[in-house]
Amino acid sequence: MHPYETLAALSVPGDRPGRMKIVVTAPAGHVGSRVVRLLIQAGVRPTLLARHPARLDPATSEHADVLETDLSDAAAVVRATRGADALFWVEPPTAELDADPVAWYSGLGANAARAVTENGIGRTVFLSSIGAEKRSGAGEIDGLARTEEQLDATGATVLHLRCGMFFTNLLWELDSLRAGVLRASMALDYALPWVDPRDIGEIAAARLLSPGWSGRHVQAVHGPGDLTLAQVAEIIGTAAGYRVRAETISPEELLGSLRAAGFGDKQVEGIAGMSAVTRADFVAEDKRGIVTTTPTTLAAWAWACLRPALLAPPSQ
Repeated sequence: MHPYETLAALSVPGDRPGRMKIVVTAPAGHVGSRVVRLLIQAGVRPTLLARHPARLDPATSEHADVLETDLSDAAAVVRATRGADALFWVEPPTAELDADPVAWYSGLGANAARAVTENGIGRTVFLSSIGAEKRSGAGEIDGLARTEEQLDATGATVLHLRCGMFFTNLLWELDSLRAGVLRASMALDYALPWVDPRDIGEIAAARLLSPGWSGRHVQAVHGPGDLTLAQVAEIIGTAAGYRVRAETISPEELLGSLRAAGFGDKQVEGIAGMSAVTRADFVAEDKRGIVTTTPTTLAAWAWACLRPALLAPPSQ
């Protein structure tokens, strides 16, 4: 017997990965899909709560238990998480243009807290955001703050991952980037953390698989370095092979574009309010260090993921 197999045989049965029940929400997302892949590779058959199971690739579904679940249905969430040792909780945005996003996230958080309490879930990892520490005044991020508070109130073991700006947000700006412009509602010289969602997934999976922690924890996920909008544009341009310039959108322009897209007042307020974490007077509570810094650079991600999307023919 290999020495590592000997150690595994001597471990506590409930701590062995293959015997854990780990529930993952939003399993088709940029973070969730990475978590699922790592759990499967670790020998776990995860339970996936999916609003649209057909969006999961067949290879993943073959190695998981997939439950069609609406996270806004409290009873369904409680049923789907029975017997869970660990829960990865991700709150998808509301699809309703006139909904209140803070109330939406708060409602989902209440469902998570109920499931954790009623099912005695051993540990929960929650995908939160920088700015949640403000508790108010950060637009729809305030809804994630409510979820943090609701999970904390259970008294269960929980980790809040407060993440920086996702690299993948740039995929929503392909048309503009193809035209050589990166536009955002922040100063060109304001630096904030940018992170690869796959790196967030690796931290989440490690925590879900590890039974050796307890209590309430917050861990920032800041990526390898803070970047200004101008630096992001330069990195994108290098990967794309043409110049990309950065432009700041004024608050009036942002509000106008959101209303033109059909968003209601609460949605506009929620989206525009997130600019509170892109102002110079915002200082993240969680400092950069070995625990909060992840390895993948924007340049590496841009060459591997953004460049092919930019150079592909636009979809009709």
